[in-house]
Amino acid sequence: MSVRYLTAKLAQQIDEELMSAAGAFSIDQLMELAGLACAQTLATAYGKDKHSRVLVCCGPGNQGGDGLVAARHLKMFGYQPTIYMPKPGSKDIYKRLKQQCDNMKIHTIPPEESNDALPKALKTSDVILDAIFGFSFKGPIRPPFDVALKSISDSKLPIVSVDIPSGWDVEKGNIEGVGLEPSVLLSLTAPKEGVRSFTGRHFLGGRFVPQSLEEKFELNLPPYPGFDQIVELPSAQRL
Repeated sequence: MSVRYLTAKLAQQIDEELMSAAGAFSIDQLMELAGLACAQTLATAYGKDKHSRVLVCCGPGNQGGDGLVAARHLKMFGYQPTIYMPKPGSKDIYKRLKQQCDNMKIHTIPPEESNDALPKALKTSDVILDAIFGFSFKGPIRPPFDVALKSISDSKLPIVSVDIPSGWDVEKGNIEGVGLEPSVLLSLTAPKEGVRSFTGRHFLGGRFVPQSLEEKFELNLPPYPGFDQIVELPSAQRL
């Protein structure tokens, strides 16, 4: 039986249940586990011998928080991450995650310099971690992210996207044609309807999903190998 693909509504419901009194997870826990899975996915697909310089692109929401966690883990893995976040998140958890990156001496492009500094950062990067928009994204893409997505796409660098490629509709995919086209995708918890046609390397990171919740929503998750936080799924190209 194949893994279940989620609508935006169902993905939101599962998140709420994970953080409910019954699920008992805090957002800090889930973000830490998701960010670790992001870092492990990038390291699996792009070894630091050839792709050590990682531009971690973070949006202002929970997706951006996952990116900040990933940046910290990538630094611990021996990569050289740089954080790009033109519109930093305002929540306390975002500020704390950013401080943790500062403590690791991870360079962050100052938000006020982001538009001018992004082209230079792209030229000195080997791979991009796309943690800009999550499954709650609804278009159109507004400044400063419209310019950022075009610059990232034009760079032709390999992209690892988190959960849903930035600019894609969570259920309909890249219908506007302005979203990023990653070579690698990490779906969190379970893949979303909009990525059914994705043909690159597709990983799943959701080893935190309890068995009771998996059974309730009939997620049909594959087993994770060993102690890995990720498992590779068959791409649409190979189905």
